[in-house]
Amino acid sequence: MSPWNILHIAWKGLAKNKLRSMLTMLGVIIGVAAVIIMISVSAGTEATIAEQVQGLGSNLIFVQASFNRAGPENRGGGGPGPGGLVYDDAAAIAQDVQGVAGVAVEQNSNQQVKVGDKTIEEVSLLGSTPDFPAVRDMTLAKGRYFTQPELDKKQKVAVLGSSLANELFGDADPIGQLVTIGNTKVVVIGVFEPRGMVGDSDYDARIYLPITVVFQKFTPSQFARMFGNRVRMIYVKVAEGAKIDDVSLQIQLLLAKRHKVDMDSLDFTIRTQQDIIQTREATTAAFRSLLSWVAAVSLLVGGIGIMNIMLVSVTERTREIGIRQAVGARPNDIRWQFLTEALLLSLTGGAIGVFVGVGGSWLFGSLGTMRTVVVPWSIMVAFLSAAAVGIFFGYYPANKAAQLDPIVALRYE
Repeated sequence: MSPWNILHIAWKGLAKNKLRSMLTMLGVIIGVAAVIIMISVSAGTEATIAEQVQGLGSNLIFVQASFNRAGPENRGGGGPGPGGLVYDDAAAIAQDVQGVAGVAVEQNSNQQVKVGDKTIEEVSLLGSTPDFPAVRDMTLAKGRYFTQPELDKKQKVAVLGSSLANELFGDADPIGQLVTIGNTKVVVIGVFEPRGMVGDSDYDARIYLPITVVFQKFTPSQFARMFGNRVRMIYVKVAEGAKIDDVSLQIQLLLAKRHKVDMDSLDFTIRTQQDIIQTREATTAAFRSLLSWVAAVSLLVGGIGIMNIMLVSVTERTREIGIRQAVGARPNDIRWQFLTEALLLSLTGGAIGVFVGVGGSWLFGSLGTMRTVVVPWSIMVAFLSAAAVGIFFGYYPANKAAQLDPIVALRYE
């Protein structure tokens, strides 16, 4: 029997029971769609994490304080005191470490901001250093950023995020205007280009000030000042051509010497952007594996459904099988007929599942809060898995049909 005849007979067999065939395919449809949607959710999460980390800037090293060395006995001249980082550490890195293109330090606060009769509560303040735009890949739309002399002299100057500038001044030019932050008046010297959200932070709704002004005017308490100008994070931009591992090692050695600690008990941690991405990708990989197993169970259930229906079909069509054998059909022809029916069920269900999965991923990403990215290889994997399910679970019923005795089959009522 030719392959075309086998395909034609298999299709006619399925078409006789359209509703049953559709219900049988439902398990495969759900399984294939689940594979595509779940992988798209995982890929979307990974892409969001990578964009957030890359959005901080490029070629960055993150030096973060570890507050695990407390007590006056750990203080030493030139060091930061009881564990952690201080503003002077950033200056030392910029001066003494080779291969550094820029160093930025940040100090956050929230204050009331007022211009004329417009008042905005809880505006995010970011105290930073002159290298901030270069380190964080920020571009000025107008004006300029503050300079090192202005930082050293604690000049009350500010740069506005684009949306905040528009909210405070509308179409008017904010350069040279006064803004009252809490009880402190500052002069606007620049406005950033729109940047949008980076992680949970809206860079366009911030005011950027010299970090020395934030330390002096907006440090939350006198207790905080007792421990010096502490910072949570120092961002180091590595120069083009420099090896990031060499720069990291230099920073470790320098800060270990300044803090009077050995390399086995550092009071800070150093990570690169790639370290952060790999750590978070390991978490999402575990999540993806869990989702994949859930989707695999769905396909397994679909395969069991195919086997069940094909066994019922063999029983119902026993007399038909006997007639085909009597007119010359070989066992292999019978086997291929029923295996083709199982494969048609799984492939048709797989094709519908692909459309449902891609559409579901788009809908989930559009209506939900999580980003989804349809990965092309997930479509191929899901479709081939459906085909494998059809072959695996269809073989036993097909083989059972092929082994029927023609005489017994013809007598079957």
